[in-house]
Formats: sequence, structure tokens, C-alpha cells
Amino acid sequence: MTTESKTCIEKHKIQMQQAVEHLEKELTKIRAGKASPQMLQGVLVDYYGTPTPLEQVASVNTPDPKTINIQPWEKTLLKEIEKTIINSNLGFNPQNTGDIIRINVPPLTEERRKELVKKAKEESEKAKVAVRNIRRYGNEEGKKLEKTKVISEDEVKLLEKEIQDLTNKFIEDIDKILVAKEKDILTI
Repeated sequence: MTTESKTCIEKHKIQMQQAVEHLEKELTKIRAGKASPQMLQGVLVDYYGTPTPLEQVASVNTPDPKTINIQPWEKTLLKEIEKTIINSNLGFNPQNTGDIIRINVPPLTEERRKELVKKAKEESEKAKVAVRNIRRYGNEEGKKLEKTKVISEDEVKLLEKEIQDLTNKFIEDIDKILVAKEKDILTI
């Protein structure tokens, strides 16, 4: 295999890996009944007029599987953090104790669990589409290299086979991640 083919394969492998990593990041935002700091990822607090991620203005931890504690670096932020969480549509009811904000994570209903599984499936489908698009770009790149006489027709066939093998591997990885997340969501 030529250097150009190997470079093309490696580039597309990295992109497919990034699609899988993005899926994993998105799935951590889908709660499975256990409290975790990731549930508040993406919550932006108004910090002196600047939308700032919650984890940059407070310590977020889980003392037990049903509770999230938020301790702001500055006590003046307590009300702002509480207001932001209420307005974030996460379904949480924060309690301000004057020192920390405590969130009791309610147990999931069967209906809510099914909604979360559906959301997880949607995210995994997005990841699969991304991987397939990367495959298509790789195949197109191989054809361009052939047209410019950088690689031969046989080399293009090898390249396409390698990219298809990568695609199959990453789609399989996505399916495994989804199965694990479904099990996590449906486990009471």
C-alpha cells in the first residue's frame, strides 16, 4: 500500500473514532437513574455577564447515587446557579441550603426510561450516519487519488476495502455502546 493510501485510511480512522467518542460524550448526558456530575454538563451560569459552564464556577459532586451537590466558589452565585438549573429543563428541583445546592435525583419511571432509550438510539444512529459519511468521503478521496494517477485502480480497491472494514468495526462498536447504555437505563 502506498503512503497516500495509508494516510487516507489513518485520517478516516481518526475521524470515525471521534464520531464514537462524541457518541459516548452525548450518552453520558442521558441519565440512567444514578446521579452523576455529567447530568449538569452544558449548564451555563451567568457569571458577571458571561455564560460560563457550571463546573468552572462550582464544585459538582455526588455523595451518593441519588444526590448531586453543587458548591459554588463564590456564595453570591448560589441564587444564579439555582435559577439556571430550574430554567435548564433538566427536570431537577434544586434546594439551596445557603452553602450548597443539593439536587435529589428522582427515580425514573418506566415511561421515562423508554424515552431515554429512544434518545440513546437516536444518538447512536447519528454516530452511525457520521461513520458512513466518513466512509463515503474516504472512497471519494481514493477515486480522486486514482484520477490524478497518484494510486492505481487496484490500490483504490484495497483502500475501499480497508475503509469498509473500519466502518464495520466502528458501527459494531457503536452498537455495543448502545446496548450497554440501554441496559444501564433499563436497570432499576
